[in-house]
Amino acid sequence: MAQDQSSQYMFLVDDEPIQNEMLKDYLSERFKYQIKTYSSGEDMIKDLNLNPAIIVLDFHLNAHLPNAQNGVDVLKKVKELQSTAQVIMLSGQDKLQVAVDSMKYGAYDYVVKGETAFSRMENIINNINELRGYKQANSAFKMVVTGLCVALVIVLIISAYLVHILPK
Repeated sequence: MAQDQSSQYMFLVDDEPIQNEMLKDYLSERFKYQIKTYSSGEDMIKDLNLNPAIIVLDFHLNAHLPNAQNGVDVLKKVKELQSTAQVIMLSGQDKLQVAVDSMKYGAYDYVVKGETAFSRMENIINNINELRGYKQANSAFKMVVTGLCVALVIVLIISAYLVHILPK
C-alpha cells in the first residue's frame, strides 16, 4: 500500500529564507507532504528522526554562516543516518562537477536555481513518488511469490509423503 503523503515529511533546507518560503508555498499547493523548512543542515539533521521522504537541500549552505556545513557534507550525513530519504540538491551553481559530486554522494537529482527550478522540482518529486509506488508494488509482489513458493514446497512434501510413505 502506498503511504499517504499527508503523513510524510518533506524537508526544505536553504539559508535563504525567501527561497525556502517560495518553494514551500509552491510545493504545498501541489503535494500533501508536511513541509518543514530549515536554514541550516545542522538544524535539519536534528529532525531526521521524523523520517522525511524527500529532502530538498541547497548546495551552498555556508553563504551566510561560514561555519555551517555545505550541502554535500549534509548530504553525506543524511545518507549515513537516513538512507531511504530521497535528496534533491538545489544550487545556484550551474557547474557539472557540483552536480556529479552531489549524485556521487547519493542525491536523487540536481536542480539549478532559476526560472524553471520549481517546475523541475515538481517533476522530480512526481518521479520519486512514482518510483516509491513501483518499489512498494515490487515488494508486495516478492512477498506473494515467496508465499506461493512456500506453499508449493509444502504441497510437494505432502505429495511425496503420500506417494512414498503411505502405500507401504
